[in-house]
Amino acid sequence: MEHMELEQALHAARALVLADLTAGRVAEPDVVSLVEDAVAARRWWVEQWPEGVGFVAGLIAQDVQDALLERHGRWPLCPVCVDSGDPHALEVEPELGPDPHWACTKQAVLVAPVGQLGSALGA
Repeated sequence: MEHMELEQALHAARALVLADLTAGRVAEPDVVSLVEDAVAARRWWVEQWPEGVGFVAGLIAQDVQDALLERHGRWPLCPVCVDSGDPHALEVEPELGPDPHWACTKQAVLVAPVGQLGSALGA
């Protein structure tokens, strides 16, 4: 894989995740640092497995989601089940695949593509 192609994929993935964080109003400086950490880790990963370049956006979204869970709690909360009294986070589907979406696994609904969470949250 060409270095330029790798960097373009990583920058695009970073932008998608930042758009979702901004839509969820959690794009604070410490959270943006989590995104940078995830991008750096996935840069190494995709250098080892170039065929996985198409999966990097979903993986970075999951990495940030996991890091946020430890520091801030569940994110992003499911807008489908928000009034059910059982708040839960959306999950990235597929876990390892192209065209990642935020999904409500309780209702088996795709909520929004990664990077377009704002449309589902009304942001």
